[in-house]
Amino acid sequence: MRAARLIKMVLLLQSRPSMTAAELAQELEVSERTITRDALALSEAGVPVYADRGRAGGYRLIGGYRTRLTGLARSEAEALFLSGVPGALREMGLEDAGSAARLKVSAALLPSLRDASDTAAQRFHLDAPGWYQEPRTPELLPEIAEAVWGDRVVMARYRDAERRLEPYGLVLKAGVWYLCARADGKSFRVYRIDRFATVSVSDQGFTRDETFDLPGFWEERAAQFARSILRAEVVVRLSPDAARRLPHITDRAAAVEALQSAGPPDGQGWVTATLAVESEVVAFSQLLSLGAESEVLEPAGLRARFAEAAARMHALYGPGGQR
Repeated sequence: MRAARLIKMVLLLQSRPSMTAAELAQELEVSERTITRDALALSEAGVPVYADRGRAGGYRLIGGYRTRLTGLARSEAEALFLSGVPGALREMGLEDAGSAARLKVSAALLPSLRDASDTAAQRFHLDAPGWYQEPRTPELLPEIAEAVWGDRVVMARYRDAERRLEPYGLVLKAGVWYLCARADGKSFRVYRIDRFATVSVSDQGFTRDETFDLPGFWEERAAQFARSILRAEVVVRLSPDAARRLPHITDRAAAVEALQSAGPPDGQGWVTATLAVESEVVAFSQLLSLGAESEVLEPAGLRARFAEAAARMHALYGPGGQR
């Protein structure tokens, strides 16, 4: 325990010109008296820790005692720190490891680049969950993450079925965690982690397929999923404003395809497009936000639904409507 603390103390001193005993004590969660003893121990071990006396004094390293990453430009150093996602690391149980890694990199950078972590953190923040939903960390995520990092086989119960999985990678999508794994040594599949009932990480390892590309695999499966749920079609007339807003209220790829295959604008500038949708119910809630800027032509059942909604709105807002 003390050895780890002494190493962290050296790294802290490498990353800053100097630190007071109080600052070190706060960082290392010990007393200032312990900091004094640790500094003496480091000095006796040959680490050039120097104590400046007085009110503005503190501890610092002398003699250029540091390892430097001299090949990094400022933009490269800032990009390196952007690779850390604190929230995701915390949920996977890797917050301490990530913090230690960032500290070591900071200590190894040239003095002119020491503020790279601060400048990056003040210019970029990842907030993965969507609006209007409470983010929840799956209870079994740390165990699954451990298996992913260790290339260890997992025995799991998923949707009331026992499965032997080779966990290849984790994906955080809109606040939801997914596992990409090979099932029973065969095909790769995607599993939603909050739907695992039980997980047991075995001591048995597996040999990774080095050709597996996690980003590419996820992009392909995500596109397949998006296409698979679009099982219905609607024909709709859209004003120029509605055509502009369509990709923001429904599946973007489906909206773009519908607009690209639409016919020429009519005399009012409206276009008629055939849009792939999940269902009539979903299409109703999505297209309703366009108001009078769109007109559903087919199917007849959806058009009737809009006519009924329009009549009810008129009863509320029209002359003599309810107050």
